[in-house]
Amino acid sequence: MKVNGKEYRSLWFEDGKLLMIDQRKLPFEFSIFEARSVDDVAFAIKDMVVRGAPAIGCAAAYGIVLAEKNEIEVAFTKLANTRPTAHDLFHALEYMRRKIEEGEDPLDAAEKYVEQIIDKCRKIGEYGETLIQDGARILTHCNAGALATVDYGTALSPMRVAKRRGKKIFVYVDETRPRLQGSLTSWELKNEEIEHVVIPDNAAGYFMERGEVDMILVGADRIAMNGDFANKIGTYEKAVLAKENDIPFYVAAPLSTFDRNLGRGEDIVIEERGEDEIRRIRDTEIFPEWVKVKNPAFDVTPARYVTAFITEKGIIKPDEITEKLF
Repeated sequence: MKVNGKEYRSLWFEDGKLLMIDQRKLPFEFSIFEARSVDDVAFAIKDMVVRGAPAIGCAAAYGIVLAEKNEIEVAFTKLANTRPTAHDLFHALEYMRRKIEEGEDPLDAAEKYVEQIIDKCRKIGEYGETLIQDGARILTHCNAGALATVDYGTALSPMRVAKRRGKKIFVYVDETRPRLQGSLTSWELKNEEIEHVVIPDNAAGYFMERGEVDMILVGADRIAMNGDFANKIGTYEKAVLAKENDIPFYVAAPLSTFDRNLGRGEDIVIEERGEDEIRRIRDTEIFPEWVKVKNPAFDVTPARYVTAFITEKGIIKPDEITEKLF
């Protein structure tokens, strides 16, 4: 991704430590978080220094590299317990376990995994770009860019490719409460010089009804084999509104986000996060302590609202998800 004209990845391994762009501080401050141990990586995932399903998986793969040989099993358990919903986390840990059992060097295995994810996201951009018309007005929810995937992005990857191929696009970026991850998307789009505006989550229907949105493009954290999928809370609402307003709704994700052991979305475990994410915005208290709070981090959108999935193997409709894809 571009940051002030320079190319970065959202995380990388260097000199025996995992370096990550600290997403908690963006867009106001660009800083690098250093993880020197499994505990540091677990903290980074849980506290959302790093976030986005593919990036979480990559961070976990590097976390295993940082584990002492006699603590590998503890490391696998510790990292698996950081966040329950994103499938890429568990996919990456299973990959690392398999490669280590086969005798591969952990760092080599992790590096290969990360390169595979980056290449998959690049291909998602290539396929997804064909769906974007010149002059398209696109709405996206949460952040599914390079920050969330190491490079390129999922939902943002087709936008990057479209821009670099000369298409003029405009993006409506949902604010995405409570973590305000729309600010991360805005930061990425600004660096790519893609025209956009940030809107409140509950303004999306207003722009759809007025005919000002041509397509919706989001990422995913876990996809069931029937096409139901989990994404940042509020995605379900956008999908229902898209259906009502006859707007195509696309989900961009690598095949690592598909859970082959999950038949339907109602079985996806939904992470419940802390109350402070609702009570405060960047350390500013907006609700008193006596206010009761519920903070589900994700919701599940049924497959019937999905026009198609954009993957590294092409554009796939929900009823086309089969074991042959994998």
